[in-house]
Amino acid sequence: MILLIDSGNSRLKVGWLNVPPNLTTSGTVTSAQAVDTLAAAAREPAAIAFDNLDPHALGDWLGTLAHPPTLALGVNVAGDKRGEGIRDALARHHCPVHWITARAQLLQLKNRYTQPTKLGADRLVSLLGVCSRLPANHPPFVLASFGTATTIDTVGPDNTFIGGLIFPGPALMRSSLARGTANLPLAEGTVTEFPTDTHQAIASGIAAAQAGAVVRQWLAACQHFGQPASLYVAGGGWPEVEHETRRLLAQTGSTMGVSPAPCHLDRPVLDGLALLAAQPDPQSL
Repeated sequence: MILLIDSGNSRLKVGWLNVPPNLTTSGTVTSAQAVDTLAAAAREPAAIAFDNLDPHALGDWLGTLAHPPTLALGVNVAGDKRGEGIRDALARHHCPVHWITARAQLLQLKNRYTQPTKLGADRLVSLLGVCSRLPANHPPFVLASFGTATTIDTVGPDNTFIGGLIFPGPALMRSSLARGTANLPLAEGTVTEFPTDTHQAIASGIAAAQAGAVVRQWLAACQHFGQPASLYVAGGGWPEVEHETRRLLAQTGSTMGVSPAPCHLDRPVLDGLALLAAQPDPQSL
């Protein structure tokens, strides 16, 4: 068993993969059929999430397993100290960890960041998790991930990441208003076009900002590639902005004669890690 680790700013997401021997001895795994086998069947779909501020949670969970993992493969964007804590927890169970870092190309996915190593590894691996599920001749796509930060990234038909946005996620927007102002509450309001109280105004402003950024990048991708782009969404903040995003996309798409429908992905980072873990020598990646 290979453990798959997505160490984010707020949560530690863990999945695992039992790699079929026939997929690890025949070269690089890239076909859609192999990916479906790995991600849908071999990777445990009910991944576990821990509070990333709890240094003992992962180790305690590992202690309950009848058969501990032999290797962990992961991405960590929560800082070196958090990464060291995860490494120590795994070491107590005799499990080495290999961290995936960003680079100019990761399997079939090419990275056009000006400094490729500066791209968040979670962003690169999540995009790999999307594009590896697609047929060879796929349209461009946009992946919007709503976590502590929201990222909206675009990949072309040739599996080249061409760039993306980073801005505060829904929860961070809400808490920053409460912390940074004297009179604004930590709002829990309904989203409406014309808010008439402060809670509504904040909730609607957050949803409008998130949805507007998604539509902006979807339109930019359509115009850049000269064809409609697919749209994928992920992350714990998606339910909060889903209605407004779908509404705005439908409104925008109707003027173009298309019907953009976001496809929700459960954990694209873990899907990307599952693909990497199935390679002949994942620790060399």
